[in-house]
Amino acid sequence: MKHFGEFVLLFALANLPFFSERLFFVIRLAKKKAVFLRMLELVAYYFVAGVFLGAREVAENGSRYAQNWEFFAITMCLFAVFAYPGFVYRHLWSRELNS
Repeated sequence: MKHFGEFVLLFALANLPFFSERLFFVIRLAKKKAVFLRMLELVAYYFVAGVFLGAREVAENGSRYAQNWEFFAITMCLFAVFAYPGFVYRHLWSRELNS
């Protein structure tokens, strides 16, 4: 249960792009937000989470563990899995409800 808050944070950040038509909740767009922009936001939120959790690790342990490309590939895939409920809501479920 020690890391439950981290998982909640990651889940929330991963789903943010799918719950607003604004870019990063700030910039109003002329048209509906494209899937490309949602994926761009997803990658940006991945880096935000990485910076936040990396800083937390340094604060707790005094240093960071060595991380190679495998670590980042796995965590990005995990972040994409966390984003799946928002994707389903925005692109699959909402169409079915509007039909």
